[in-house]
Amino acid sequence: MDTLVGPASTSNLVALRKLYFQRFAFAAVWAFALFTSADTINPVSATLLVIYPLFDVVAAAVDLRSAAADGKAVPALYANIVISSLAVIGVAVAAASDVPAVLRVWGVWAIASGLVQLVAGAMRRRLGGQWPMIISGAISTAAGASFIARAGSDDPTLQNLAGYAFLGGVFFLVSALRLNRVRPGA
Repeated sequence: MDTLVGPASTSNLVALRKLYFQRFAFAAVWAFALFTSADTINPVSATLLVIYPLFDVVAAAVDLRSAAADGKAVPALYANIVISSLAVIGVAVAAASDVPAVLRVWGVWAIASGLVQLVAGAMRRRLGGQWPMIISGAISTAAGASFIARAGSDDPTLQNLAGYAFLGGVFFLVSALRLNRVRPGA
């Protein structure tokens, strides 16, 4: 069971819960915006593609501040900041090329960040509400491989990225709701 929390981590839980709700809201809005503009790479879709990993960098930095007291997830969060920062650059360069290039970069990012999310979730398991993050990390890794494979298909599309982001957001929502059920000091 993943609902054991010590009293010292109550403020961390509140911050983490708030961040997870924000990540869900961002992912839902972003997925809708990309889905409606992702027929080709245009200025709107290119901007959206760069904003998503940039938001991940900011979210990881916010998470890092609250995780510093816990300490365990800190190395994974630093790794996520580096990986997502590289993804911002990679996606910006790829968006100037074509859809397959974007899918390849996004796929590599999804694999790397998925592995980091899986590790961070496992390290935070005692905080509660982390099983959705662990599962999401595993799914992200598999999805990344599928994006890379899809880049070589006859009809590569960016719309799959919208579904991926929305599903990731749902996992953040589920985790936030599970954190709401955690009893501090239990």
